[in-house]
Amino acid sequence: MKYELLEQIRLELQTQLDRLSKAALEAHAAATDPGSKAEGKYDTRSLEASYLAVGQARQVDDIAEALRIFESWVLPDFDDVTPIDAGALVEVEMGGSTEFYLLAPASGGLVIAHAGREVTLLTPASVLYRRLQGMKSGDALDSPSMRVRQVV
Repeated sequence: MKYELLEQIRLELQTQLDRLSKAALEAHAAATDPGSKAEGKYDTRSLEASYLAVGQARQVDDIAEALRIFESWVLPDFDDVTPIDAGALVEVEMGGSTEFYLLAPASGGLVIAHAGREVTLLTPASVLYRRLQGMKSGDALDSPSMRVRQVV
């Protein structure tokens, strides 16, 4: 199941990369278009377009790097006695609902619909990632109130 999830993550990142690359090219074209040249001291169209182009280029770089990471990432296997670490797909009961998290090296916050569930990617920058790390199936926390139901 995790390997299919990994493929979906790669597909989603590739889709985002394609869409953002196109938008970045359009923003660059707008920033360098002679028609966007300032017509007065308060006309900031060209400046705004260049800021947008730079921001989108950074996003493209970030997503391209995440895609490179996920293309070479090998998911480890986990069982109920293996401590949670990078690559674990964790089923957690929180506040009466069931949540699914993949401890991933990049793209934190990305939500992937997989097998009728939503799986949220957590990175080491996430407090929840760090709290889950080292836990095992059946372990619980008080703050936030949660219980690890399964680790794959």
